Amino acid sequence: MRTRINPLTTVRNLGILAHVDAGKTTVTERILFATGTTHRRGEVHDGTTVTDFDPQERDRGITIFAAAISCAWDGHRINLIDTPGHVDFADEVERSLRVLDGAVAVFDAVAGVEPQSESVWRQADRYGVPRIAFVNKMDRAGADLDTAVASIRERLHPAPLVVQLPIGAEDGFRGVVDLVRMRALTWADGDDMVVREIPQALAGEAARRRRLLEEAVAELHPGALEEFCARSALDDRTLGEALRDLTRSGDGVVVLCGSAYRNRGVEPLLDALVAYLPSPLDVPAVRGTGEGDGQERPADPAAPFAGLVFKVNATPTGRLTYLRVYSGTIEKGDTVWDSGVRRTERIGRILRVQADRHAQLERAVAGDIVAVVGLKAARAGSTLCAPDATLVLEPPSVAEPVVSVAVEAVRSTDTDRLTQALARLAEEDPSLVVRTDPETGQTVLSGMGELHLEVALEKVRRDQGLDVNAGRPRVAHRETVGRGVSGFVFRHVKQDGGAGQFAHVVLDVESCDGDTGFEFRSAVVGGRVPQEYVRAVEAGCRDALAEGPLAGHPVTGLRVTLTDGATHVKDSSDTAFRTAGRLGLRDALRACAMVLLEPVAEVTVTVPDAAVGGVLGDLAARRGRVTGSAARGGSVVVTATVPLAELFGYATRLRSRTQGRGTFTARPTGYAPAPSGVTAV
Repeated sequence: MRTRINPLTTVRNLGILAHVDAGKTTVTERILFATGTTHRRGEVHDGTTVTDFDPQERDRGITIFAAAISCAWDGHRINLIDTPGHVDFADEVERSLRVLDGAVAVFDAVAGVEPQSESVWRQADRYGVPRIAFVNKMDRAGADLDTAVASIRERLHPAPLVVQLPIGAEDGFRGVVDLVRMRALTWADGDDMVVREIPQALAGEAARRRRLLEEAVAELHPGALEEFCARSALDDRTLGEALRDLTRSGDGVVVLCGSAYRNRGVEPLLDALVAYLPSPLDVPAVRGTGEGDGQERPADPAAPFAGLVFKVNATPTGRLTYLRVYSGTIEKGDTVWDSGVRRTERIGRILRVQADRHAQLERAVAGDIVAVVGLKAARAGSTLCAPDATLVLEPPSVAEPVVSVAVEAVRSTDTDRLTQALARLAEEDPSLVVRTDPETGQTVLSGMGELHLEVALEKVRRDQGLDVNAGRPRVAHRETVGRGVSGFVFRHVKQDGGAGQFAHVVLDVESCDGDTGFEFRSAVVGGRVPQEYVRAVEAGCRDALAEGPLAGHPVTGLRVTLTDGATHVKDSSDTAFRTAGRLGLRDALRACAMVLLEPVAEVTVTVPDAAVGGVLGDLAARRGRVTGSAARGGSVVVTATVPLAELFGYATRLRSRTQGRGTFTARPTGYAPAPSGVTAV
């Protein structure tokens, strides 16, 4: 009886990860060409790539938005996501990795592991995504596979399992020796791969490297070790199965090499990702929180539906919601439950995504990555499930924004349109945060870096036709009392016909320690000021805190004591004493020695050991006060208190000082006295 093969075994959901300019998009384009998905090779420098279809991506020559495509190879369907490589768009990578089963990490054969290579590798580690490595640009001057592999071992700490030996070097690179099947694969000036016997000149080196590969695999894989001990060698089948097991468990990383630009090494890469990376059946069943015992969903089209939204894109023709289907089946017209907003949604259409092109599908099943049309409220991170089998899946983490700019429409009539456009941006990209500063009245857009914000605002300009200005956001200063006054007398007398106003108050004003912004107390004795008037004086004092005498900033950190006062039998009232409290404290503050306060943040900076000195110097130049430092696994974590106004542009400066390897978080912690040179804007 013939065994029925589960079609899910032929599905691969993969991502392409790399530092910017390592050749990641070119690798994706060559995969599309090799699989027959496209009929000409897209080039980044010509702006003809399939995945970098956005005008800004083509103008800048970098990937900005994660693009999903599907292709077929050797009877397998490959759903591929080309992710950004620039650090400002790391959140796009994070959302993609959350829904992927495997990844191809691309490295430059000359530069080896670059800063953002480390970042995306750590992101994949967090989600436990198995990966293989492709050392690209072997045709460049200075390319060296062994050096690149050494940097992978030293900086990323996996066990690299090199399965190829390059044939030729630099400009003479023309192929590879397949160390698993012991054959030579070469590419001439054309595109076709030619399988040959290993050249005699490389036979000895190939045998030596095959032996090293077998020993490395035997050290990590119990089954391979047993055969290696018995036969002192591994056959091709055992070696291949062990490489697959080690890749999927994360105990080893298969390393291949090639030159994507010259179309050399792409077919073996496709063979490797099909052979070694997992299908949806090879990864653990997705788990979430839900009712009853239905918290685990297997990759089974017959199971209750569960999927995770990882990307939302507003297009001129409608709203596209990108979805990974983990279990069950959805069809056009189905009703699903959005666990995030707790409401039902209707699936209008289901699309197979080919970057900016789409093919309609009647249904999507477990293991699929598709886009759906018709959802109104789903956001990135939302769980969609069957209404009768609810589930909440863990959403991808969203990094805290580190850079902010103030945004305004050039024409005041466009203010409402700008507000709507910014809200749509934040809906598509959760790492963008839009808020209105209640004190300055500015609309502030925050993101992961200056390029991130620049791209977002350019998108508003192009898509909405809006003229937008962006500038440095103002910080909200405060004023406080440095040296107070005692026994400050204020009389409020007003007589203009009819009932007059009379209130007499004596105030002590002093600074107040602690987190309390304002304290008011009464020390009046003998009932000289009735209790109801005391409350009116307090309300008037609070009114006076809105504007300080230095530059009109709110006043904080002071204690006011009502020590004495007097009333009039007819003309005293709540209104009179409230006015006396407001005007009296305002005059008292002018008599005090006032201090300007600026907002400060606690900054935590993580940098490599070698960059600590430069980072400390930069913090000092920004008036930062270092409060602590600690070594942590080859890095140093520095904490400091820094004025918020000095953090504008810090993300870019930190990256330049640390070759992109430094990160920081900032948490507002309150206010501190500003030096005399700081202007209260």
